[in-house]
Amino acid sequence: MSAPEVLRNVEAFIFDIFGTTVDWHGNIIRTLTTAGGDTQEDWDAFAKEWRKGYFAHAQSVAESGHGATNMDVVHRQVLDKMLESPRWERLAPSWNDTKRHEITLAWHRSDGWPDATHGLYALKNKKMIIALSNGNMRFLVDVAKHADLPFDAVLSVDLFGTCKPNPKVYQGALHYLELPAEKCAMVAAHMWDLQAAAKQGMRTVYVPRPTDDGDLRDTVKQKAEGGEVDLVVGSFEELAGLV
Repeated sequence: MSAPEVLRNVEAFIFDIFGTTVDWHGNIIRTLTTAGGDTQEDWDAFAKEWRKGYFAHAQSVAESGHGATNMDVVHRQVLDKMLESPRWERLAPSWNDTKRHEITLAWHRSDGWPDATHGLYALKNKKMIIALSNGNMRFLVDVAKHADLPFDAVLSVDLFGTCKPNPKVYQGALHYLELPAEKCAMVAAHMWDLQAAAKQGMRTVYVPRPTDDGDLRDTVKQKAEGGEVDLVVGSFEELAGLV
């Protein structure tokens, strides 16, 4: 099927947020650099370790069904643990509770990718656009307002008691949207997210982003080319142009 045929019956495009819609990395690097003052640190390594720690927790919750789903709580837990580690403990004395809280909330101020806002507005004129994220509800509201992301609805894992890629999250989105899976398309920069959505019968759209999926992102192909996903696009604007 050509791209328009793949999307012909889709009524709702469901977007991942971190990495797919917003540039979490650039925002956190700026925040850490400011927080560090004159301290010379490898903030890139710090940001990636923080993100990796959060993702490991979310994966554990998805698999076990146990653990906090609130992103702010988990980000703070991971941050505190990092500041107890030999690599980062020298930062701990100058990062008191208030400062750590402020740094944690910086995730709420992530900027959208350059194509995100325009692409979402263009798509919104034609279809439903929904956020489906491991972020907590307040995070999703804040980041949508900060980055001007005009979602018709935001669906947080707060509603489902687990994290992606647990099937309950995707099934829950279908339930709230009152749509069959084949009329929904998951849009993400993570293959694990799209693979989980596809298992529930959803269409899949891959958007490669420089912060996520590492070397894998350059190898992802659409089904017409022998790959796994229904469609690969370079931007949200390209996606809107195909609908």
